[in-house]
Amino acid sequence: MAELPDLWDVNISDWSNDSATSRFAPEGHQEQYIAFVKSLTSKPVVGVGRYTSPDAMVSAVRRGVLDLIGAARPSIADPFLPDKIRRGRLGAIRECIGCNICVATDPRGLPIRCTQNPTMGEEWRRGWHPERIAPAAKPVDVMVVGAGPAGLEAARALGQRGHHVQLLDARPEVGGRVIREALLPGLGPWRRVVEWRRGAIAELPDVEVFPASPMSAQDVLDSDARHVVVATGATWRRDGRGRSTGLPVAGHEQPDVFTPDDVLDCLESGQWRIPAGRVVIYDDDHYVIGGLIAELLAGRGHEVEVITPAPLISQWTQFTLEQERIERRLRDVGVQIHTRTTVQSIERDHVVVADVIDGGIDELPRASVVLVADRSPRTDLHDELLPALATGELSTLQLIGDADAPGLIAQAVFSGHRAAQQFGEAVDPDEVEFLREV
Repeated sequence: MAELPDLWDVNISDWSNDSATSRFAPEGHQEQYIAFVKSLTSKPVVGVGRYTSPDAMVSAVRRGVLDLIGAARPSIADPFLPDKIRRGRLGAIRECIGCNICVATDPRGLPIRCTQNPTMGEEWRRGWHPERIAPAAKPVDVMVVGAGPAGLEAARALGQRGHHVQLLDARPEVGGRVIREALLPGLGPWRRVVEWRRGAIAELPDVEVFPASPMSAQDVLDSDARHVVVATGATWRRDGRGRSTGLPVAGHEQPDVFTPDDVLDCLESGQWRIPAGRVVIYDDDHYVIGGLIAELLAGRGHEVEVITPAPLISQWTQFTLEQERIERRLRDVGVQIHTRTTVQSIERDHVVVADVIDGGIDELPRASVVLVADRSPRTDLHDELLPALATGELSTLQLIGDADAPGLIAQAVFSGHRAAQQFGEAVDPDEVEFLREV
């Protein structure tokens, strides 16, 4: 059949192999499987593999692996990828991070979303363009407090509109949760969410960035800021309240009970505080963090057991095509998995667990516990500034990102972009804010 088609389009079935996440497959990961095709045919060959960098694309062509590069997810992250390569604007490319949030919306019947590109799926509904944004009718000074994914995107988009923006963050490096979570196994590419926005902001003359600048409500008011956007993020709950229960886990107050924030603090500081021995992880979040912490701890020599009320470990990652890979990885590193199980209480040297189906009780020995549950929004600054909005000391005050509603990084970026798009507009909360096809 080599010469029969006009073009060969080759990839690896099924979808989970063809569109693997960056955590489990590097850029160009399909080459080892499809490189033989050009030796069999003189016809053009196109292939995929989440090629995000022009260098990797050119390399695949020059090495005779492919004639054409298929770029689905990279074109979702940046629909102008080919044009930016053509014009030599390589630094402006908004590279895909390989998180598969775009994939996750497909089987759920939801509008497509992209962590890197908040305008994806909103071109017609809201009139948003990936590159252009309407200039402000009257530029003003805006203070954005918090430089995580929401704050970075809000500052970038507000600056692109022509507003004068001060972006402040308490931490010495901007990026918020993204910088911290990118320290976990395989999540390095997620830093692109921060790196692209940091680069874009650097080219905007009216956006100033001030890291290592914690702000109190009085600090904000003393600055004479009139327009304030609060993007102070969220923290992981210490009491174990998650998706499956509205009650705290008994015994969560003990000093050897940790949260993902504690684990990330250890990674950042280089000072490991998790005691040696068996770690029990209670994952009532069901996305990637519980499995990542289990993999991390197992790699550091801990015995690890993961308990989850869900039928599968990291169950939500079915939608990102990762669940089987995550489970296989955890098994490979010796992690024991208990599904359909809840934690009833944390005792001095063991945890009491219950079977979700029959209510059977068991005890698991432990040296420490990590509770991966809900996250609590940090609203203190916003709440303290609300009276100033009422008295007229502030003209506008917005709460965005995880500080408004903890969720995916993609949702935080979307929230920041929407705040910038709607800044200065009167938005009726009772009206649907996008077009609908009737």
